[in-house]
Amino acid sequence: MAKLACFFIFVVLVELALAASRTSPPSGAIVVRAGTSTSGEYRTVASAVAALPNDSSSRSIFIYPGTYNEQVYITRSGPLTIYGYTTNTDTYTANQVTIQAGVPASQAGSNDASGTLRIHKDNFKLYNVNVKNTYGQGSQAIAISQYGSKVGLYACGFYGYQDTLYANQGTQVYLKGYIEGATDFIFGRRGQAYFGGNTIAVKANGWVTASGRESDDNGSYVFNQNSIVLASGASSYLGRPWGNYAKVIFKDTYVTAPLNKAMWSVWNTGDERTDHVLFAEYNTTGSGAAGASRPSFATVLSASQANAYTISSAVGSDYASWVDAAYLV
Repeated sequence: MAKLACFFIFVVLVELALAASRTSPPSGAIVVRAGTSTSGEYRTVASAVAALPNDSSSRSIFIYPGTYNEQVYITRSGPLTIYGYTTNTDTYTANQVTIQAGVPASQAGSNDASGTLRIHKDNFKLYNVNVKNTYGQGSQAIAISQYGSKVGLYACGFYGYQDTLYANQGTQVYLKGYIEGATDFIFGRRGQAYFGGNTIAVKANGWVTASGRESDDNGSYVFNQNSIVLASGASSYLGRPWGNYAKVIFKDTYVTAPLNKAMWSVWNTGDERTDHVLFAEYNTTGSGAAGASRPSFATVLSASQANAYTISSAVGSDYASWVDAAYLV
């Protein structure tokens, strides 16, 4: 046993030694550092974004460790990458940068306006940054509001309660990250989104997804090889239909959070919105999915049927030209 324990310790140490770190700015990056007085550096992420030229040039921002209390709204036309300081780029668990605000939609005037990070641009990448809406219960309160195409969020953490992640428009991927919430906390209307290798944490009774798809368009949420865990005592559904054409597919999901045995829910009694939904699963395993008794509007896929739902079906066959393959599972 002692030899086995030593072997596992050795493996962990090797993995840590091989982990890539990002603790200094890439060449040409604008620097954000909390409390800085250094010329050319910025104290807030929003001020660094505002300093970028609104042109087609490719730019980057590097953020040093800290908690940045602000809302960030990004609209510039050219490609942009934001990097957070980390000792291990492969996982959200080593993230040392947090952007947070506590603005509810009831105060901001819309879901989007409440977002801590609002992405209204194409060709955007975010690495190793935590984004939080700290408002809590009582209103929609978005951590990330996503309206761009060819947007990649890598090893990031998104934290909220109701409506954490607004995948509302455009093609987008969320890879090897962390997503936490309770009520409808992954939601949107026209978004084409792929979620791979994430930890999805349920913190109170509710629904993981609320797809608001309103017609038979190209939009879907495809989840592949994610884990659904318990952030605190709760029971949840995989989703309910905000729109009558909701389309959500979970593949190879490992569940330890205690999901409701029905797995999927109507929107509300008397306003079911299930006429045209596709709520589908393949190979859902783990203690949280034991004894499931799915409703008639849910679909359990065969292996061959599941093969039709991939990153390509979710965000397009050109995904390899803009998705960072190092984070694919």
